[in-house]
Amino acid sequence: MSKHGKRIRTARDAVERTKLYKLDEAVKLVKSNASVKFDETVEIAINLGVDPKHADQMVRGVVNLPNGTGRTLRVGVFARGAKADEARAAGADVVGAEDLVAAVQGGAIDFDRCIATPDMMPLVGRLGKVLGPRGLMPNPKVGTVTMDVTAAVKASKGGAVEFRAEKAGIVQGSVGKASFDAAKLAENVLAFVEAVNKAKPAGAKGSYLQRAALSSTMGPGVKLDLASVTTVAQVGT
Repeated sequence: MSKHGKRIRTARDAVERTKLYKLDEAVKLVKSNASVKFDETVEIAINLGVDPKHADQMVRGVVNLPNGTGRTLRVGVFARGAKADEARAAGADVVGAEDLVAAVQGGAIDFDRCIATPDMMPLVGRLGKVLGPRGLMPNPKVGTVTMDVTAAVKASKGGAVEFRAEKAGIVQGSVGKASFDAAKLAENVLAFVEAVNKAKPAGAKGSYLQRAALSSTMGPGVKLDLASVTTVAQVGT
C-alpha cells in the first residue's frame, strides 16, 4: 500500500475529523491546505434528507454566485436567426441549430454549459443520450431552456452553478477558487446553501440540510457547522 505524501499528511493533520467548523474557520483552513502549484477549486458537498429516486424529493436548481466561480465556461447555444445573433452578441462560444446538433452527434462537444431556445428542444431532445450523462442537457428548471438567451449566456459566463441531488441525496458544486479572498468564498458558500435550501422539495420529510463539508481539489474535507451557513449573522468576517 502506498503511503500518502508529506503535503497530504500535513493537510489532514490540520483538520480535526470530528469538529464542525464555522464557515469563516472552514474557509481559512481550506485555503491554507490548498498548497499545490495550480489554483485549486473549492467545492461544497451537502448531504440532504431526501431520496432522489422519488420525483417529489428531487432537488435541482441553479445559483448565481456573487463572486463568480473563477472559471471561464465555454457556452454553447442552440438557436436560430435573431436568437442565434443575440447569443453570439452575449458572448456564447458555440452557436448553431441543425449544424450544431450534427456536430454534437458526431462527438464534437466544445462547451461546458448548454442553452437552447424552446423551439430548438425537439431537435436537442435527440441528443439526450449524449448530453444527459455529461450534465449538459438544457432544462427550463435551471434556466437553460429560455428565449432570453442574453441573460442565460451572461449568467453562465458570470458564475451560474447548476446543482442536482445525486442518488445518495448529496448535492455538490464549485464555490470558487482557493485564491479567492476568504470573505468572497464565504459569500459564495452562503449563496449556494441558500439556493439549495430554497430548492427543498415538497416531498422532503424531517431534517433537510443534514451535513456539509468544504474541500479544495487536492485537500481534505472540512466539516461545516450548519448553523454558520444558514444564519448570516453567525458568520465571521
